[in-house]
Amino acid sequence: MALKPLNYCIRLTNKCHSQTTRRYSSTKLAEVGRFEHVLADENCYPAGQPFLHRIFGYRGVVLFPWLARVHDFDMRKQYTQTPSTLKLEELPHKRKSSRRTNDGDKAEEDSKSKARSTSGEDEHEGDAHSDANEDDESGNPTIELNETQRFTNPQSTRFHPYYQVLIDTRDCVHVSSRTSTEAVTHLGHPDNSKSVFSIKGLDYVAHEDILPYKSLEEPPIEHELHKKLFKSNAESQSYEPTDLLDSWRSKHPWLELSRIYRETTQDIRVTVIPFYLGHNYCDGSSFHWWRYCIRLENFSDMTIQLRERHWRIFSRTKQLQTIKGRGVMGIEPSLTPTEPAYQYSSHVNLEDKSGLMWGTFKMQREDGHTFECKVPPFSLESSLTPIPNAPNTPI
Repeated sequence: MALKPLNYCIRLTNKCHSQTTRRYSSTKLAEVGRFEHVLADENCYPAGQPFLHRIFGYRGVVLFPWLARVHDFDMRKQYTQTPSTLKLEELPHKRKSSRRTNDGDKAEEDSKSKARSTSGEDEHEGDAHSDANEDDESGNPTIELNETQRFTNPQSTRFHPYYQVLIDTRDCVHVSSRTSTEAVTHLGHPDNSKSVFSIKGLDYVAHEDILPYKSLEEPPIEHELHKKLFKSNAESQSYEPTDLLDSWRSKHPWLELSRIYRETTQDIRVTVIPFYLGHNYCDGSSFHWWRYCIRLENFSDMTIQLRERHWRIFSRTKQLQTIKGRGVMGIEPSLTPTEPAYQYSSHVNLEDKSGLMWGTFKMQREDGHTFECKVPPFSLESSLTPIPNAPNTPI
């Protein structure tokens, strides 16, 4: 079967062609390559593979794959619950412990709380409140912690390939309103706690969102790291990873994507991807940092807008913090039939080595109806395996 030519727009405007593929209108079209055959889940794409993102449409290159454990709440709901198993929808509502503030107010924290959030989305209008020793209240967060731990059974988890990728810098400006393309900041190894690294145009992509193609351009994408991480193979007419890419991956295992959490509420699917960044010291205290990526997808034919967020952060020392505010990252994104997905990333820190985070988004349909969309509980886990000769720079 002959491979089809890939016409790609120089100027992207996010016009949707269907739910599974996207085309973009433009004043100028240019052929950048030819589509290749899509691989089954059990076959991973190699490092250096050029691709188009199925949802967001940007060009990218695969850095390396990871096999992640997917905790699918929707899958779990398909199985019969035993009398001793408590469904998430049966959890009693906890009393409100957070208050709203006027638009533009900064999030305030209880200085006595050991569970602190410095999430970028929480710097915008909202309020944070911490409650200690609330394990005897209704809506016990320990119950939801147990819910998350139950996802180790084979009926509710599966392994699925994900990829760390580089985004073509030419496309970042066109998709930045729908997905985070800003620089990803992460800490070095704890032994190098003062090292802070920043990588621009880095993303994590599910296997089904990879549309592989054979690029006609040299190199296939524009990114300052591409020439450092890949070398051209004239014989195979492809790019292969350099020793630097292999070294960087082996020396930064705590960045590995290991768990994905997913749940659907009224045609809105929320996917959470957390991973550990490292820890640092401040005023004699050690803080552990996580980055989490949130993706919302609208599977209905209606426009649905995110209005409010409500987060709960529970540490292993039973410190509970709640955060409530308007929108996320300072905006209230709309999920439309033509642009059904929105993705953003933020950060959270704890003095404890682990914790649990969950919440809801208040969504509003175009007819004015509102509903609470669940964010599945996800674990905040740390990895402190010593790594000899950790470099001062990631690349």
